[in-house]
Amino acid sequence: MKGLRQIRKKKGYSQLKVAMDLNISREALSYYETGKRNPDLEMLVKMSEYFNVSIHYLVTGEEFSTEN
Repeated sequence: MKGLRQIRKKKGYSQLKVAMDLNISREALSYYETGKRNPDLEMLVKMSEYFNVSIHYLVTGEEFSTEN
């Protein structure tokens, strides 16, 4: 979940704000950011919509490219 921490910091949001907005604990968000836990698909979709980025970005920290 390399992109999750990146986008949160880029937007200037605290872990607590994001956790409250997504209705999860701050600890759960921290675990997602550090890779100690992985969010389920439903949470990945919620985070993608919340930050307006792709799930690919949340996981890898890189924009998805169709170039080969």
